[in-house]
Order: sequence, then structure tokens, then C-alpha cells
Amino acid sequence: MTDLQQALLHCQKEANRYRLLAEQSTDLISRHTATPEWTFIDVNPAIEPLLGYRAEEVIGTSGYALFHPDDADNLKNRTGDVRYRDGLYTNVYRYRHKRGHYIWFETTSRTIRDELGHPLEVICVSRDVTERELAQQATRRLAKVVEASSDMILFCQHTSLILTYQNESAQRTLSSAGPTLRNRLPHLFTEALFHEAVVPALNQAAQQGNWHGAIPMALDDDSGRVAELREVIAHRDRNNRKHVDYYTLIGRDVTARKHAEQQYKRQQNEMAHMSRLLSVGEMATELAHEINQPLATILNYSNGTLRQIEEQQLKDVSQTRRALELISRQAHRAAEIIRRIRRFVQRTEVQYTAFDINDCCHEVMTFLNQDARDQQICFQFDLDPDCPIVYGDRVQVEQVLINLLRNAIEAYASHPCESPLIQIKTRQENQQVQISVCDQAGGVAPEMMSQLFEPFTTSKVNGLGMGLSISRSLIESHGGQLWAESDGQSQSCFHFKLPSRNTE
Repeated sequence: MTDLQQALLHCQKEANRYRLLAEQSTDLISRHTATPEWTFIDVNPAIEPLLGYRAEEVIGTSGYALFHPDDADNLKNRTGDVRYRDGLYTNVYRYRHKRGHYIWFETTSRTIRDELGHPLEVICVSRDVTERELAQQATRRLAKVVEASSDMILFCQHTSLILTYQNESAQRTLSSAGPTLRNRLPHLFTEALFHEAVVPALNQAAQQGNWHGAIPMALDDDSGRVAELREVIAHRDRNNRKHVDYYTLIGRDVTARKHAEQQYKRQQNEMAHMSRLLSVGEMATELAHEINQPLATILNYSNGTLRQIEEQQLKDVSQTRRALELISRQAHRAAEIIRRIRRFVQRTEVQYTAFDINDCCHEVMTFLNQDARDQQICFQFDLDPDCPIVYGDRVQVEQVLINLLRNAIEAYASHPCESPLIQIKTRQENQQVQISVCDQAGGVAPEMMSQLFEPFTTSKVNGLGMGLSISRSLIESHGGQLWAESDGQSQSCFHFKLPSRNTE
């Protein structure tokens, strides 16, 4: 066999081997004319599982016609889906299946040229990347949602706690804190809060997958912003499901909410103050009578002592001392009444303290004693002997008690009975104290119960209908609850609960 024949045999074997590789490949290998029609010259059998065509159906037809209209000129326009390297073009595009739908192809192509550089044909290797493109589209859509979210979203490495990503909302909220603050997770919180709250939150997320709560961030006070960490999600390593790869942190800028809460509290305090002023105005006659009693006693003792001095009837200093002691006692009584009134109507900021609720009930009773006495109403106390301590603003709690007791007193005015009685009860229940005010003044009509605490709801002729509404909002601002029970015929009970505070 001559050298030429051996060379031809070798080339034939190489050609067969390449033909076998092409026919067995799962990628689509095709040859096209170097013309705008991109006509199929040859194609391997992979075209059928990928595009549904047999080879003989496409050879001689235009490959350009199968492009999605939006992707047909990717190569010509060098769009972002086209990459070039070492004479090879890689293009990602949509290509029409025989059934009419489109699949995503990634095609690497090379143009074969003659000795003069003229294009002869184009050889392409294409693969189905539909699944990858759909996943990337979903990722891009998710990225847009993350960027557009009003929540702060951050990615944090598991071991180093370095923040690797922040969406626009996080950057905007944290921008006032400087680049150092945004670098690592511990810098977003005070040192104590990071160890007491953030580290346990990360540990819970690592064990259970996520954590929910509210941990305040330590932002620059001058920025005026307030933000909280609300959620931590742990993402695990694909190769080791027990190992956490990184965390997603979700926070929220709550500046607007905090301002709204502060504004609401200011308005609530102003309404409560106005309600106290109205209550004192409505009790003006009874309070004047209450103050007038010690003043009349002082006047009587003073006049009597002066008369005895003028008539020279005082023979012993002890008699004068006794008169002065009685005058002093009544003066203190009048001063105490005025002190209670001033404290009740004074406009002050909310002051949370621990106080004895039994003592509070007795003081409110003395405040309304004259009003009750005028209608021959008796107060009956059934107070917890352990003197439960509640935590709250004493003036506001007294205001609620006064509202409930005055409602009971006024109820007896329209439903008189032989022995009118108002019961005041206190009971310690776990970490709360329940206070109850009960009367036997006809009850509350069933149709009124559902709207009893709504603003401007009242059965009084001259009432504004704001007392119970304000009382409920005050109790709820203390973390408690206020509700009513009535048989609709004779008895009514108003109960409210407040958090207790251990005095030890």
C-alpha cells in the first residue's frame, strides 16, 4: 500500500471517528451556510430529541427562520447575550421547537474560511439551557424584588459575620452610620444587645432554619432613624446540610411607625388630660363641698377661739393648743384634697412606677366619697390581702377607676334602689392584677354591650361618650385589657387587668 493510500485510509478513519462522535453527542452539532438565511447543510441526530425535527426535515431549510423574533439579530447587533473569544461566538437565544414552543439554546459557532478569508460555512454546537435560563430569570426577578423591597435585606457570612450584600433599603438606612458600621454584623448593634439577643437569634436560626422577633439596631442618633432586625434565615451548605453557609437578615426601618406611635401617645395623653379636666368640672359641686367642710371647721374653731380670747375665757394654754391642733388637722385635710385635685388634673408625661393598687382604690374612693354620700351609696372593698403591686402610670390608672366608679354612681341616679352598693375588688392572677368595679344599678342593655367602648357611645343625657373609650386605650397602653360583663337586668361589672411588678 502506497503512502498516499495509507494517508487516505487514516483520514477516512479519523472522519468516521468524528462522525461517530457527532452522531452520539447529546449536543446539537450543525453546519450552516455563511449566508443571512443560515441554511442547514448538515445536522447530527440530536436535533430530534432537542427540537423534534428529523435531520432530513431541516437540511436545506433556513435556520434563521426558527429564531425567536426578539433574538434573531443577537449576533448582528452584538447584544449582551453574545460573547466572543478566540474566533468563537457564544450566543444564548430562543429557538422554535417543532411543536411551536421555544426552548433556550446556547450555541458556540465558528466560521470556516478559504485561503483568501472568504466564509465558506458555519459550524455550530448547541445545547438546551432552558432550565438554566429559567432559573436565572427567577433569580433576576427575585433580585429585583429584593432590591425593590422596603425591608432591609442583608447577607451575612456564617463564621466571620461579614455582611456581603445589602439591598437599597439597607444601604439607605445604614448610610448615616458610615462604612465601618456596615462592614460586620456586630457593628449594627450595641455590644451587650448583640451578645444577649442577636447571637441567640443566629443560633436558633442555625438549629431551626429561621428566627423571628424584633431587635433594635444601634444607628446614629443624629440620623433620626430607628431600625429593627425582624428575621434571620439560615442557608445550609449543599454538600453538608448540617453546616450553615450564610444567613439572610431581614430588618425594617420603623422610623415612621415610631414617630406615629409617639404622636399617638401624645394625643392619647392630651385626651386623657382633657378627660380628667372634664371629670373634675363635672364633680365641681361635690369637690367644693368636700373642701368646704374642713374650711368651715377651721372657721368655727378659729371664731370660737377668738371669742374665748376676747371674753378672757381661756385660762389654760392646753385649751388653745387643742384648738390649734384641730385647726391644723382640718387645714391638712383641705390641703390633701387640693393636692389630689392638682395631681389629677396636672398635665404631665406618662410616668411608669410600681404602686399598691389597694391604696390606689382607697384614694380614688375618697375622691368620690362626697358624690357617693349625696346619693347614699356605699363603697364595699374586697381587696387582695397581699397588697398586689401593679406597674403603670398611677394618675392614668386612677383616671380609669374614677371613670368606672362615676359611671356606677350615675347609674344609680337613673335606677335607684333601697341599699345602693358599689363593690371594688382586686385579685392577683399570675403576673397580672385584676381590678373589678361592680354595681346593682340595672345592668347594661344587650344592644349596648357590643358598642360600649366605642367613642361617643353613651346613655347619659349630657355625656360625651368618651370615658370608656379613653379608659380602654389607657389600659391597653399599659399592656392590659378592659372589658365589661352584665346580665342586662340588674348587675354590671367592669374589669381590667394590669401587669404586676415583684417588689422584692
